[in-house]
Amino acid sequence: MEAADQLRAFSRFFLHDLHLAQVQLDELYAVLSAVKDGKVSEAEAIEHLERSPQWVWVAMDPESKLLLAIDVGARTLAMAQRVVHHVAQVLAPDCAPLFLTDGFREYLTALLTHYGQGVPLPRRQAQGPAPKPRWMPLPGLLYAQVVKTVRRRRLVRVRHRVVFGTLEAVQQVLAACGWQINTAFVEVRPVGRKAAAASG
Repeated sequence: MEAADQLRAFSRFFLHDLHLAQVQLDELYAVLSAVKDGKVSEAEAIEHLERSPQWVWVAMDPESKLLLAIDVGARTLAMAQRVVHHVAQVLAPDCAPLFLTDGFREYLTALLTHYGQGVPLPRRQAQGPAPKPRWMPLPGLLYAQVVKTVRRRRLVRVRHRVVFGTLEAVQQVLAACGWQINTAFVEVRPVGRKAAAASG
């Protein structure tokens, strides 16, 4: 426990006011041995695991390989918010890097919460209450997803989706490293695990 406290203090001392060009985020899970044996489909396994709290969430600077955040919890919006909040805490206030994630939709909400602003909407009527501002991404926010389609344990399709910003702006950030849109640096190969242990 004392070692953990010292590590947290060390992290708080060194990890702050960072200026980074990009951040990759991902949530990792253990694959059931039943999937490998073909007893259940990968979709069924993920449905089971999504109810499990044992997802490892990771945020990394792919250029320096610096771990910005690591946490364990369920695959939920609350956890996405928590991880993005931690990342926002270690970045400099004026830093809005390119964010790269998989297709998990809750990242969008989490990023918009931390890197968004209320934009007033024009009145449609001269009288009455003013419309509520719409929460929109900050002008400099760049966010792209790597959306993978897997069938029968085979990767059959990979799509790149720019959510905030433009494809040109995203490619410009990545071109400095000679990269394309991906989350390869933060991904970890799934670890085999007995179905009985995972369901218990």
